[in-house]
Amino acid sequence: MTTTDLGHPRNVRVEREAGGGKPPLALAPLIALSLGYFLVMLDVTVVNVALPDIRVSLGARAAALQWIIDGYSTVFAGLLLLGGTLADRIGHRRTFLAGLAVFTLASLACGSAGSAGALVAGRLAQGAGAALLVPASLGLLRATYPDRAVRARAVAVWGAVASVAFGAGPVVGGLLVSGSGAGWRSVFWVNLPVAALAVALTLRHIPSAAARAGHRAPQADPLGQALGIVGLVALAAGLNEAGPRGWTSPPVLCAFGVGVAALAAFAAVERALEARASAGGRRAPLLPPSLFRARSFAATAAVGLLISLGYYGMLFLVTLYFQQERGFSALATGLALLPSVCMGLIAAPLFGRVAARTGPYVPMAAGLVLGTLGFLGWLAAGPDTPYPVLLFALAATGLGQTTTALAATAAIVDAAPASGAGIASAVFNVSRQIGSAIGVALFGTFVTASAGFTAGLRLSACVAAGAFATGAVLAVATRRTATAPHAAAG
Repeated sequence: MTTTDLGHPRNVRVEREAGGGKPPLALAPLIALSLGYFLVMLDVTVVNVALPDIRVSLGARAAALQWIIDGYSTVFAGLLLLGGTLADRIGHRRTFLAGLAVFTLASLACGSAGSAGALVAGRLAQGAGAALLVPASLGLLRATYPDRAVRARAVAVWGAVASVAFGAGPVVGGLLVSGSGAGWRSVFWVNLPVAALAVALTLRHIPSAAARAGHRAPQADPLGQALGIVGLVALAAGLNEAGPRGWTSPPVLCAFGVGVAALAAFAAVERALEARASAGGRRAPLLPPSLFRARSFAATAAVGLLISLGYYGMLFLVTLYFQQERGFSALATGLALLPSVCMGLIAAPLFGRVAARTGPYVPMAAGLVLGTLGFLGWLAAGPDTPYPVLLFALAATGLGQTTTALAATAAIVDAAPASGAGIASAVFNVSRQIGSAIGVALFGTFVTASAGFTAGLRLSACVAAGAFATGAVLAVATRRTATAPHAAAG
């Protein structure tokens, strides 16, 4: 899909208003794309508080409960590259709608599940739907908002909606489980009307992609697809199991071995295919290695991994801190975390204004520095630390992470070629998923291996601060070498 595919006057008007004002931001397509991402992020956390009821209702064992949570993110990470490639090959709108359809049917299956196995299968299918719609959503953002300043504002809204969905998940889940007659099934039923609205808005306000002209689409890369899926799923599964089983347990080592071997073979296959394609071959690589030769792309993907490692790893521990160390209920914990997880409401307008003038790397560096300071604020945490003392750490890490994520999303969209927006956004989301899995597994190990929970929390905070500080160095270095008015603006 090219930039002009979505240049319908009903949706996109990039001409300047009278008097030299800012280009208008078309809201209808942005709402459609934001709702899709809202569903993906809501289902990361909304299910957690329903696990006790699921265990009783379906007789689910601990392993099944773990895969109800982890299976979603594992398949999501494993299929992202495939989802990005499909979006670039068959069209971002078509792939986005297909992802919504799969996610909706999977949610229906989850809400109707009569056994733990059926629920796990439904969650895996939800992950597959998410892997289709997220890269396509970013590709559509790029095409729908070709003006760079307008796109920065659109990305800010898109990311803010996702941030609110992620943060509100535990609270929404608690209210649905306790306040609806459907119990735990309601956390899946709620997806249906949201998905239906997203589909209706997409069909109405995002026109169909025009047919590609000038060349025939290259043949698919089935070997690369298989190796990429096996490698990413095995790596994500190993990281998910490393916390409860231990890093040296045979299943974890086996998963890591399979993952590393498959990804090494994947890299070799992709290099060979790209070389053949440059010589006139018709089969294109799933992930062109040349993408990583662009410093801005490689650095931004690394920043995505670092911020997810630090923030989501610490969010996992902070949730345990409030519940286990402080005795907060699930609902009280969700409310205590709101100053962190809902910072998108503040970060979005700030980012939109700053990025439109400076580009994404200035707010990216600022967010990473703020997050670094916020993580160091967790060094004051203890069993009896007053909640107000922790507010700076909560707010600074949330605002820093969200600002950085918005900036990195805008930067990866700018850095990607128009024909590869889907696969570029998929790479970025893979790096974030892997970073999150590493953070949760690593910081969970710190807590169990330390003299006490507080000691593990503080060690983890230092590692998270180091990850954000490293990202800040990358952002500053990349800004010095990046070209300001990037061609991606059009």
